[in-house]
Amino acid sequence: MKKRTLLVTFALAAAIIVTGCGGGGGETTTETAPAPADNSAPGAAPAADGPTGSVSGTISYMNGDPDGEIQMGADPVCAGLHSEPVESEKVVQADGKLANVFVYVKEGLSGSWDPPAEAHLLDQVGCRYTPHVSGMMVGQTLTIRNSDPTLHNVHAMPEANEEFNNGQPFQGMELEKVFDQSEIMIPFKCDVHPWMAAYMAVLEHPFFAVSTTDGTYAIDNLPAGDYVIEAWHETLGAQTLNVTVEADAAADASFEYAPVAG
Repeated sequence: MKKRTLLVTFALAAAIIVTGCGGGGGETTTETAPAPADNSAPGAAPAADGPTGSVSGTISYMNGDPDGEIQMGADPVCAGLHSEPVESEKVVQADGKLANVFVYVKEGLSGSWDPPAEAHLLDQVGCRYTPHVSGMMVGQTLTIRNSDPTLHNVHAMPEANEEFNNGQPFQGMELEKVFDQSEIMIPFKCDVHPWMAAYMAVLEHPFFAVSTTDGTYAIDNLPAGDYVIEAWHETLGAQTLNVTVEADAAADASFEYAPVAG
């Protein structure tokens, strides 16, 4: 009798953990084999009916402090997943170029675009969210995966969309979410590991990109016209530029950041 009671108690506890704290409605949770996250920049937008061009540029960051090292000692599992120091990804820069800057068309678009059929993936690998900065479309499915052999707690803190907070105690677990409002940017954190952070934009159009480690980005298949382009960085803020996109031409929209006075 005691053995049966213990088994029932364990099953109930596991169910509570999987549900998580303050979980939002509408998500699905499954346990699957882990796979690498897609860390690439967003793919090219679908071609428009009329003439199109592109916007590209380089994000520069001069005289900036280097990124800070994460202290993972509070969770031996996380610490054991790395043989080298791990940086926070707050300021990823090399040779004066800045990565993880979200660049998108802020004003000037007209029309509507369907969200991609494929899901956008936010993974948890090595006790870090990956990608650190990304974008997706309103109505597109977001898949959140735990690829680590330790408990994570996915806590999204949007303002326009519904907040959610879900536990993922087992490696390979996934949950799905859909945002129905555009928002720049939605912060994600893990309540178990306070160093974990990610930022995600939700847009009604596909014209966005994230700067790579060499500071470059490109937004293709943009209908010809006049636009306001915004660059957003989690600690250095936002900047805008006015650009004119001509048919079969590349407009330049390069941004330069400097350390924020503290």
